[in-house]
Amino acid sequence: RCFGYNNCVSLEHAGDRSPILKPTRRLYMDNAATSFPKPSAVYEAMQRYATEIGASPGRGAYAESREAGHLMFECRKRINRLIGGENPDHVIFTLNATDALNLAIRGITQARPGHATHVITTWIDHNSVLRPFNALAEQYNVDQTVVACDPITGLVDPADVAKAIRPDTKLIAIAHGSNVSGTLQPIRQLGHIAREHDVVFLVDAAQTVGHVPVDVQADCIDLLAIPGHKGLLGPLGTGVLYIRPGIETRMCTIREGGTGSVSEQDVQPEFLPDRFEPGSHNAIGVIGLSEGVKWILDQGVDNLWTHEQQLVRAMMGRLGDLAEFGLTYLGPRKVEDRCGVFSVRVEGFDEPQTLSDLLEEKFGILTRSGIHCAPLAHKTFGTHRVAGATRLSFGPFLTMEDVDYVNNALSQICYGRNLVSV
Repeated sequence: RCFGYNNCVSLEHAGDRSPILKPTRRLYMDNAATSFPKPSAVYEAMQRYATEIGASPGRGAYAESREAGHLMFECRKRINRLIGGENPDHVIFTLNATDALNLAIRGITQARPGHATHVITTWIDHNSVLRPFNALAEQYNVDQTVVACDPITGLVDPADVAKAIRPDTKLIAIAHGSNVSGTLQPIRQLGHIAREHDVVFLVDAAQTVGHVPVDVQADCIDLLAIPGHKGLLGPLGTGVLYIRPGIETRMCTIREGGTGSVSEQDVQPEFLPDRFEPGSHNAIGVIGLSEGVKWILDQGVDNLWTHEQQLVRAMMGRLGDLAEFGLTYLGPRKVEDRCGVFSVRVEGFDEPQTLSDLLEEKFGILTRSGIHCAPLAHKTFGTHRVAGATRLSFGPFLTMEDVDYVNNALSQICYGRNLVSV
């Protein structure tokens, strides 16, 4: 028997017990954590590197090392093109977005020790921003202002950010897209405010680059942190920090070591990307990442964004119909204000994980429940006291039929139908 679209179920009997309904399909709805599936070219490129190249880029003059270096630089160029950057050498490879954010935050705030430093973040931000700021506040007496956001939409008022700027403000950081509510912040407006005050503007694009068009020049972004394994469709263990040319002069290094360049010197090189990339690269990961970015460029990020907005509009319509049956979802009610991240609560499920378990067990739908490493965001929406929410998040291979299937599953749960008997 089938529920929804292409999700047939099988029946198993366990002794004298009632039949057990088991979904034979797995519908991945946790792309906010890591994207899946990836384009096949990602896996193929990684396998080719592992079996045919194998060498460390920048650590040899032989052909395999040179080819690895060429493939790494091709990835820089593709990312630079995707985000409208000025120079691919300013695409810095990192371990992940958290690593990129730490490089940005610590690189800016620790550049002039002993000087008064003030930073601005918001209640919608992820712990990958909040925790480095809080550590700096304790270790280096960095002063911070955490700007509130709207308790319904999660949107930050740019006027509130402008009011928080002081003469000693060095950095403004904000999540472009919320990993809790899908809220899209007005980064272009915020970027212009930061530029007018000569304050470095850092954007956490963990939920947006690859999904949403981003132009670092038009948006006045100085530092852009991107995970490789989410919207860029690369493997885990990859990430990027884009540094606007000139901003590197305001930054210090937070790690030093071998780069394969100017090895006769025992201090870190001044030129990019080497200055911020000590140690051997995750070449196999970056080469896979490059193919994920190429796939996005080939599809056209504008086209991918149009597709996601269509899914978002359909999801919002169906979730809205379930409000009278006890379902609520966090974040904006306007399509233009959000990306494909939905966190829901259903009456009768005190623990969000219980809803996640039911969605997986009965429908094969994979979600993530909890606080999502964003405690202030959940405080904003009032869900921190009830263990957070159940999150469903979209990827580029999701279809309208998939969205319908998810909503049919939620409808059955909300209507209280018997999900075991057939």
